[in-house]
Amino acid sequence: MNRDRVHGGVLKLSAVLADALRLRDAYTCLHSDRVMSLANGIGVALGLSADDLRVLELGSGLHDIGKIVVPDAVLMKPGRLEGHELAIMQQHPVVGGNLIAAYEHPWALRVSAVVRHHHEWFNGEGYPDRFAGEAIPLLARIVTLVDNYDAMAVRRVYQGARPHAEIMQVMASEAGTKLDPVLFACFAKVIEDPAYARFKATGDH
Repeated sequence: MNRDRVHGGVLKLSAVLADALRLRDAYTCLHSDRVMSLANGIGVALGLSADDLRVLELGSGLHDIGKIVVPDAVLMKPGRLEGHELAIMQQHPVVGGNLIAAYEHPWALRVSAVVRHHHEWFNGEGYPDRFAGEAIPLLARIVTLVDNYDAMAVRRVYQGARPHAEIMQVMASEAGTKLDPVLFACFAKVIEDPAYARFKATGDH
């Protein structure tokens, strides 16, 4: 099977999963679309190969797909999650990774790793596997960055949207602990590119 046919098959799978998520939770789906666009910008800036960019596209677009099995009472809760609720939510990277890995192809396995590890912290204090530093797949570290940015940039029921400057200050303070410091420096340049202006936080949406 040639590479383009494999990619096409994985794209079809991703489209089906994305549609399922869209029906379940429109916010998460829109969030994933924004994360995918910004992640691609970082990937291009880093000079990633075409294959890596394809995996990044799929992994970033599907990073929250595991939320389709999170109960509504947790997923849609208008407030901070309690301990047991947080434990349920923290299963979504594992569930999502397993869903994609079931495709049983090297492409899917690489995408699965992005999904599974996008909540790992650079210092090893994340989840689900407490990986640290370069043990966390590069593409997952990219998704972690843009996932964190967008989560603070958009208004939620339990928190308002933060302005861009404030978000960048928070992320700068997390570089080296939660975030890869080298990738953060790259992101700080990418987000200022006019091509990504529509994703830049204003604090009012």
